[in-house]
Formats: sequence, C-alpha cells, structure tokens
Amino acid sequence: MSSNRQHIALLHYSAPPTVGGVESVIYAHADLLQHNGYAVSIIAGRGAENALPAGVNFVSIPLIDSQHPAIERASDQLENGHLPTDFAQLVSQITAELRPVLTPIDTLIVHNVFTKHFNLALTAALFQLLDEGVIGHCIAWSHDFTWTSPNSRSKVFEGEPWDLLRTYRRDVTHVVVSAERQRQLASLYDCPPADIHVVYNGVDAAQLWGLGATSAELVTRLGLLSADLILLMPVRVTQAKNVEFALELVAALKNRNLNVKLIYTGPPDPHDANSMAYYNQLRERRTALGLDDHFHFVYESDPASEPLLIDMTVVSDLLRVADLLVMTSHREGFGMPILEAGLLGKPIVASTAVPAASELGEDAVLQFDLATTTPTALAQQIDEHLVQSALLQMARRVRQRYTWDAIFRNDIEPLLIAD
Repeated sequence: MSSNRQHIALLHYSAPPTVGGVESVIYAHADLLQHNGYAVSIIAGRGAENALPAGVNFVSIPLIDSQHPAIERASDQLENGHLPTDFAQLVSQITAELRPVLTPIDTLIVHNVFTKHFNLALTAALFQLLDEGVIGHCIAWSHDFTWTSPNSRSKVFEGEPWDLLRTYRRDVTHVVVSAERQRQLASLYDCPPADIHVVYNGVDAAQLWGLGATSAELVTRLGLLSADLILLMPVRVTQAKNVEFALELVAALKNRNLNVKLIYTGPPDPHDANSMAYYNQLRERRTALGLDDHFHFVYESDPASEPLLIDMTVVSDLLRVADLLVMTSHREGFGMPILEAGLLGKPIVASTAVPAASELGEDAVLQFDLATTTPTALAQQIDEHLVQSALLQMARRVRQRYTWDAIFRNDIEPLLIAD
C-alpha cells in the first residue's frame, strides 16, 4: 500500500471501453494501482470514466487519439515519408494541453507511444515535455515497435520525427512485455538488454476461475495463490472420511518441502456432541503436526470467527482452484466428488473404499489401499506422479508469479519509485 498517495497517470491513444490488448492491460494496471492506494488517472484521446475501475480519473485530450481527424491526416503524410506542414503546430498544441495535466503527476506510464508511429506528434510532445522537466518520472511501457515490425517498418523513414521511435532516453524507465521484446528493443536502441525491464502481462485468477465473492475471499485469506499444491476434500467431517489420514498425508507432503494447502469444505454436525468432539480432536492433531497454516477447515474460516457454511457453488469454485481432489475415506456409498473432479479434468487421489473411484475412475484415479499404504508412501506417489507433471507445474508458476497481484507486487510497484 502506498503511504504517500502517489499520483500515477497512464497515457495511451485510447482507453476502455475501446477494446484492444493494450487497453486491457491499462485497465488491469489502473485497477491494481487503485487497489494498492495510489491516485490514478488515465489520459487518452478516447475512453470513458464509467468503463474504468471505480475511483480512476479519466482525462480526455482528443488530439492524443490516433484516430483524431487532424492526427489521421498527419499520419497519412508521415507514413509516406512527408512531414506535414502543420506538424509543429500539432506538437505545440498537444504539448500545451498535456503540460498542466502532467505537472502534478509523480509517475507517468506511457503505453506504446515511444515506439509506435500512430501519433508521432504525441511522441514528439512527450519528448519536449521530458526535455522541459515537466515529466518527472516516466515509464515507457512498450508492447510493439514500428521500426522492427514487418507490417509497419515501411511507414517510418530516416530522420525526425520518425527517429524518435528508436531513440533511447536514459531519463526514461523502459519496460517491455517479454524477453523477446527486450532483445528487439535493446538492438533498436543500441543499449544493453539489462537497461530494459521485462514485465509480463498477468491474469486475474478470480475472474478466470469465475469465483464468487466468498470463494475469492477464501482464496486470498488462505493464501492459496502462493501454494505449491492445493488439495480439496469436499466432504463432511465424519469419522468415515478418515480425516486423520488426510492430516498425516499433508504432513508428509510438507516434509517433502512443498507448501501444501488442503481445503476441507464440509462442516461437522454442530448439534452432535460426538461430531464436534471428533472435529476438535482433528484440530488439536493438526496443531500438533504443525499444520495450522496448511490444513484448513472452511467451517472455521469466517473472518468474524463464526462458523462458515458454504453451498455447492462455493465448493465448485474451490474445485476449479484446486490441483487435486483427495478422498481418504474408510467407506463411501458412492463418492460424487469423483465425478465432479473428473468433469473438470482434475487429478484425483482416492482410497479403494470409494466406489466411484474404483468402479468408474479406471486409470484416471490414483487409488490407494488404506490397509497397505502409509501417508508417507502416498505423499511420495503424489509428488512423483502428479506434482511433477508439466500441467500442475505450469499452474503453480502462473498462480505464484503471473497473476496480476503477484506481478504488481514483484515487478510493477518497484518501478514506481524514481531512481
């Protein structure tokens, strides 16, 4: 959280509701900045404040728009190698309109304008404002480059203003969206690749998983995005579910240096003294095993310390989040979670006492016999056959490193402090 309420502005030709890849990234950046305590403005030629995250200010400067009639006329001439007679006037007008807007800004993040030809008058205006010192801390966030593009290279020519799009400024923090783009821009700028930061685009995990408010809050509060392995047990707390074995399994996985999280969705029966006694014994055993941060009963997960009961919608959300479904039951009549996990393509680990696993799972389920399999042996099987799978490793990398929250924390926010 920013303590001094820095004012960050993002600048591009257009903003939402305009649809485009860069616009979607700008929306995500603005949302992250706003939620982390920054004052945020988006400066663009097209856009609408009601299409932006709540609390984000929209500043409209029509000449910034690459599709403004005057800019389109200038671009038509520039793309054919001719400098428009009114180019200097356009630069002056854009500069005059931007100057009062940018003066109070702590950090200006400019998307694509320093490397694309769509509004060269805007590019020239930004260069002038940098030279004047009006723009203090500037980040050039470059997704694409005209000078290296097979589709647009023919639209730029030797000399100014076209050369601005390949001019390296040391007073600007340069960011690209991939290592490949880093190599291309370093070559274009004739600078060391290390002078250019790589910040990947991210994903909104809650949106992608389609999580409701309760599910999203659980994912955040239980720290699931940082986990190496997420297990789900969508069953009630009864002795038939053999929760003791699940506790020992989580302990064994933890001993294999995995940051494991098991989410147990079902409640005990609060009206049954025996059920509550069993539940409390499990909690004591969990603490004795050092698993308080690794084995979570949803029932105890309400922020107000009240019992939390969830419906099937939340259980379904958590199943989409989980890496594995686990059923360690002593006995089951059927085992419906097996089919639910199967439909979602989730790996399944189940005892042979679960009929849906033994009769319907075929080779898709990692089955184990409670009479002959120890939690330690099962943990080894899970680690070797499931945790090490390419798909689960990819899922782990994405949720740990490439959600927007992780990217903001690790890669974006450090750039907001000027050298």
